[in-house]
Amino acid sequence: MTTFVHELISHSAQRSPEAVALQIKNDQFSYAQLNENVTKVAQAYVTLSITQGDRIGVYLAKTQENVLSMFACSLLGAIFVPINPVLKALQVHYIANDCQIKLLITNRARLTALTPLLSEFSALRTIIVIDANEQEIEKIACPTTIKILSWQFFITQRKSNNNLKSSISPNDIAAILYTSGSTGQPKGIMLSHTNIVLGAKSVSQYLQQTAHDNILAVLPLSFDYGLNQLTSCFLVGAKCVLLDYLLANDVIKAISKYEITGLAAVPPLWIQLTKVNWPKNTTHSVRYFTNSGGVLPLKTLAALRQNMPQAKPYLMYGLTEAFRSSFLSPLEIDTRPNSMGKAIPHAEILVVRDDGSSCDDDEVGELVHIGPLVTLGYWQNEVATAERFKVTPKQAINKEKTRLAVFSGDYVKRDAEGFLYFIARKDTMIKTSGYRVSPTELESVLLQCPQVDETAIIAIPSAALGQSIIALIVTSNHDQQSSKVSIIKHCQRQLPNYMIPREIIFLTELPRNANGKVDTNSLKMNYNKASDLI
Repeated sequence: MTTFVHELISHSAQRSPEAVALQIKNDQFSYAQLNENVTKVAQAYVTLSITQGDRIGVYLAKTQENVLSMFACSLLGAIFVPINPVLKALQVHYIANDCQIKLLITNRARLTALTPLLSEFSALRTIIVIDANEQEIEKIACPTTIKILSWQFFITQRKSNNNLKSSISPNDIAAILYTSGSTGQPKGIMLSHTNIVLGAKSVSQYLQQTAHDNILAVLPLSFDYGLNQLTSCFLVGAKCVLLDYLLANDVIKAISKYEITGLAAVPPLWIQLTKVNWPKNTTHSVRYFTNSGGVLPLKTLAALRQNMPQAKPYLMYGLTEAFRSSFLSPLEIDTRPNSMGKAIPHAEILVVRDDGSSCDDDEVGELVHIGPLVTLGYWQNEVATAERFKVTPKQAINKEKTRLAVFSGDYVKRDAEGFLYFIARKDTMIKTSGYRVSPTELESVLLQCPQVDETAIIAIPSAALGQSIIALIVTSNHDQQSSKVSIIKHCQRQLPNYMIPREIIFLTELPRNANGKVDTNSLKMNYNKASDLI
């Protein structure tokens, strides 16, 4: 029985050692090769004195080294921290210090961007660069407290007799995934081995995945939805095709080239895919596609079904704090296309009032997720954990005394047949391009720009992005055009693309309420009519 993250690979290697586990461009790696390489990386970790509980940051695109680095952690009981490769130095610096990353694995280009801040990485002791040789490593300026190694040197220093035995438990932390909260900096969500393995089992069960599937992974592996493409694939012994795409056409070409049977994406990518040409017979192999990370517009769903007529669509809802909560069966899409569906396997969903009592049919309440997919809380953030992870309501059927429930912060309702419908979010989180963005975090970056005196961030509906970010700015610079250029350049230096405001609007002052706080509700009402800006 598969219990730990590394066993997702090792058990498939035992069953089908020669089956292809990973395809990256024209390179293929069998399950036997992948399992052997994971062991080598784990042995090399021991040489660097990595032990149980240490955090290892992986700041890479989709490469074999990325996959090996994450799964090798499980053999030692170390904790992998996948970092979205589009994040900039400031965001990486925050994550590394927040969870005290001891070892960082990256490439030359990303290390170059991090170099000015390396002296401020408080716990970092070693950096491994996957695409540099020893001569190139010697030329990299680095604080004396941090050692830089090439990947090749790192692997050759391993000892085959290094002890990989650990006393890990299924409920120990396996990974920390960072996701923005409604206020402040990103929060690290702690996932246990059970969370990850059972999540893979749940998804592979309702998608009916088998060893014959070729699954296309286009989403970031730092995203629970993206990571699950790997884990569910490895669980059943299927082939996972890793793709870092630039254009929607790259995805379509990959579907045809690798005879993809299943793929997952977020609404912005699906929308892009409907706007390009699909050559005839491109999708003959696709048997399912899935959506999460936001509502998929019905016209987009219709276009996708037209381009993939034989494929079954699965519309899913979830939050990283509980992996995934519900999915709408393909059999129900024509009947109730606006529904979130019902609970996934291994999850129980309640809809509750503010007092914790159960809502009646069609009564709006908060979605509460119960069961073994509920994660371990936020890394070293007891206040935020207590706000989101609470005692399981008494009416839960599968109540486990040792587990907490996740209160989602989302308002939903459930009809008489048990189908869920999303109503609205309780907090101010912006969801754009499949990512969650904290307005507070974005405002703090903007306020570092000299041209910005005050700022407020709002979001307006966008068919392409889910929500489009607007920055409302007060500036003392009378040349607004030059200010706008400076602000945009500042954002491009400091933020990933999905966080950069789509529009900048200058105001003489920000409206405030009676308590002196910025009246964001007033701003939203005024600018929700500005949809023609996007």
